[in-house]
Amino acid sequence: MTGASGRRTPLSAQVPAARAADGGAEGDLRALFGQSMAVFASLSGPAHMLEAANPAFFAAIGGPERTRTGVPLGQLMPELVGQGFIGLLDRVYRTGEAHVGRNARVMLGEGEEAREAFFDFTYEPRLDVGGNVTGVRVIGVETTQVQHAQRLTAEHRALLEQIAREAPLPEVLEGMTRVIEDLAPEEVLVSVLLADADGGHLRHGAAPSLPDFYNRAIDGIATGEGVGSCGTAAHRRRPVIVSDIATDPFWDDFRDLADKAGVAACWSTPILARDGSLLGTFAMYHRTPRAPREADLALARVFADTAALAIERHRAEQARRAAEAREQAALDDLAFLLNASTALSSGLDALQTLNRLATACVPRLAPLGTVDVVEGGRVRRVATAAPTRHQQDLLASHTPAHDTDAVARVLSSGMTEVARRTPSGPGPWRELGVTGYVCLPLLDRGTAFGAVTLLSTGEHAFDGHTVALAEELTRRAALAARNARQYTHRAALARDLQAGLLLPDLPRVPGAEVATYYHPAGEGLDIGGDFYDVFPLEGGRWAFLLGDVCGRGAIAATTTALVRHTARAVTPLLPGPEAVVAAVNQALINRPAGHGTGFVTLVHGLLTPTEHGLDVELVRAGHTMPLHLDGRGTVRTVDVPGTLLGIGPETHLTAHRLLLRPDESLLLYTDGITEARDADGEQFGEDRLVAALADVPPRTGPHQVIETLTRAVRAFTGEHDIDDDQAVLVLTATRPEE
Repeated sequence: MTGASGRRTPLSAQVPAARAADGGAEGDLRALFGQSMAVFASLSGPAHMLEAANPAFFAAIGGPERTRTGVPLGQLMPELVGQGFIGLLDRVYRTGEAHVGRNARVMLGEGEEAREAFFDFTYEPRLDVGGNVTGVRVIGVETTQVQHAQRLTAEHRALLEQIAREAPLPEVLEGMTRVIEDLAPEEVLVSVLLADADGGHLRHGAAPSLPDFYNRAIDGIATGEGVGSCGTAAHRRRPVIVSDIATDPFWDDFRDLADKAGVAACWSTPILARDGSLLGTFAMYHRTPRAPREADLALARVFADTAALAIERHRAEQARRAAEAREQAALDDLAFLLNASTALSSGLDALQTLNRLATACVPRLAPLGTVDVVEGGRVRRVATAAPTRHQQDLLASHTPAHDTDAVARVLSSGMTEVARRTPSGPGPWRELGVTGYVCLPLLDRGTAFGAVTLLSTGEHAFDGHTVALAEELTRRAALAARNARQYTHRAALARDLQAGLLLPDLPRVPGAEVATYYHPAGEGLDIGGDFYDVFPLEGGRWAFLLGDVCGRGAIAATTTALVRHTARAVTPLLPGPEAVVAAVNQALINRPAGHGTGFVTLVHGLLTPTEHGLDVELVRAGHTMPLHLDGRGTVRTVDVPGTLLGIGPETHLTAHRLLLRPDESLLLYTDGITEARDADGEQFGEDRLVAALADVPPRTGPHQVIETLTRAVRAFTGEHDIDDDQAVLVLTATRPEE
């Protein structure tokens, strides 16, 4: 028996609690290992005459027939001569020097009666008053029980380690039976039978030394009174000792079988779980009639407890694996639903969603599938799924009957219909080999707008689990299709509103060329918060503005409209940009709470064409700083202080004037440009913005400036979606002849 690696578990922690509590395990160990006793003998003369000895000495050397004194030790125990022990006595007698032995192996007795024993002993000289050696004194302790205990403990520990590392139960049980057969002083054949879950029958567990025909014959025996030793012990829940199978009535039905197997005695101990339920039986067979000693019964109890631990661990592992299998099945279903849901919601087209639904159902839920929807009062087939193109064409060519088909009934009732037959009404059922179907409604607020039909072929059949899974998937698909339709309507509305908040066409500004760029974030469901405007004033002047409203959607649209309309209304009436922006700020402060409370950033200015270019006066209210591109390609930041709008009554604005000479440009942009991120999350930033504009060739128009900038941003972000709207306004002074 080899030791098993892994965590060692103390024996005291493994035995059932009931036995540990009443001291039964400790008593079993005492019965197995016995108690070591000191032996003493006094020998005289060179012949080593036995003068005196204690009872333990005579018990150790062989019992009553050797209980006598006045006999040379070599005559009393002739087997010691050949083993060298008489020679050791001679040396001690001659030299007067003591000899000490540790765990010395001694064969006591001769022939079939011989037994192996181990001793710790001392041979010490006996001296007279003159210091002369007159004999030898033998003092020792038999350690045979210790040797056996160490071996049994080592083997038992190895078994417990096998159990702890969850070795297969047959491996543990066979190892255990072989250990017992090796440790027993007489020949013994060990068997372990395992109880069914209900305890009504016993199944073969391990019996390496019993004949195969015997193991097959008793495999599956019932538990009950008088059913051999094992069946009776399992029934009684206590040990059953049959010392002579030939005469015991428990073996009436199995006596011939036992005789053929060559067994004459059987002691069976029930293997019980901690709750007292039956786990199996542990049996020890003998070739001759024999009654057990206390050590035999103790050995049976110790290893029955070990077998109980192994079986309970095995059952717990089986239960765990069954639970894991159920959990895995549930996880597989969940993963299927999650993956299918992801596919269903990956697009925002209702028909594509229903096509993905059909694809998800086949072949996971059924061999064939179709999806039908109601459009304009008529049923239209919009999706099919099948293993082959020919089968798909057959399904696509079939139109459900108006009143007799399962689809019509499900659309009317809103209830799932399941049948183990072909659908009623005409269809390509025979050619497709259809044997059954389940038809499920696609519901929107309780009303069916379509139906999913799953078709069985061959041996496939729908069970309750599959139907439940199909119903959940159909429910999710109906919701995804509904969301897709709603998205289509909302996206159209958002586009219309956004178009109304931006300039439909750029005006022609004398002495200037104007270009704009707008790119909303997301998919266009919400209205962006970035805006720009250019409009004329009296005296040939023009007003421009570019800003960013905190937030998106309807509230942002309301705020954007408020800023633009206020600016357009007050600019002709107020002396300059500072006053205009202050008025815009006051309008934001005065807006109703339901119209939003977010702040606004803004650049607003006036430009006047002159013979030298464009005279610009502007203010910046918390917005990104404008950039001035001169004719030599130099990019300068127009650093103008100013606070956010809409957060307080004071604006703290400063007007700034600059002259745009011909071919020079003023670039205004929102933070969606500088805060655009790449796949690693790094922002585009102002440095990259300035570097990109520095590459613009001299005398480049505003459209080329925007193209250069947006190309640099796209190259930086790659395929990564932008997180914020992007808006750019470029004003370029033209030459007088233009």
